[in-house]
Amino acid sequence: MASTVAAATGSDAEGPRPPQPNVSLTVIAKRADFLRAAQARRQAMPGFLLQARCRGDDSADIRVGYTCSRKIGNAVIRNRARRRLREVARATLPAGAVPGWDYVLVGRPGATVEREFSDLLADMAHALRRVHAGCAPQ
Repeated sequence: MASTVAAATGSDAEGPRPPQPNVSLTVIAKRADFLRAAQARRQAMPGFLLQARCRGDDSADIRVGYTCSRKIGNAVIRNRARRRLREVARATLPAGAVPGWDYVLVGRPGATVEREFSDLLADMAHALRRVHAGCAPQ
């Protein structure tokens, strides 16, 4: 009963979630977009690699992609890593991302699945600050 109430109110074991700005997160699906992001800015973190690029268009949406190679492990481990990366992006990108940018999160063998989730969140916030350091505000 308590978990049903917590799910209905949007709270979890750590307390209620802060309200997120109304930002549109779109999933990157085309290989060409992943390749363009791979040639742009990179920020390596212990739990993942963040690749980011400015698209140069005037759209207000933020696009995000996730990739985990077979080096991470079998299908179960890769899917767990992608789920964790999706949740990290969902929790941090609305507040820290810049509209008009593409972000790709690349899973790391062992670290993406085994690292504490709070550490992954902190890594993502730090990576976003580093990627956007020195960029002109849009």
